[in-house]
Amino acid sequence: MTWIKTVSMHEDERVKNVMEAQRELYPIEYATPVHPVNNGETSGIVASHSLLPDVLFHAFSTFGALLSPDLPLTRAQHEMISTVVSVTNRCHY
Repeated sequence: MTWIKTVSMHEDERVKNVMEAQRELYPIEYATPVHPVNNGETSGIVASHSLLPDVLFHAFSTFGALLSPDLPLTRAQHEMISTVVSVTNRCHY
């Protein structure tokens, strides 16, 4: 849950379109969240960008491109890198 105002993809067609477009860039194994969030909505970090849909699209599309199955890293390696970065940055999520 974020501490700022967010816009649900059910409230705004533009946010919905951007969310769906950026999700299509992710490999299929990333389609199911590791843990459910916000009653089936999007995670807080993504929702925090919903006031600026163009920013949301470009920021999270970058991640989709970096996770491409055409690149040499596996999902396990992606998760390991993410974990190390989160621990280094003292993130709790």
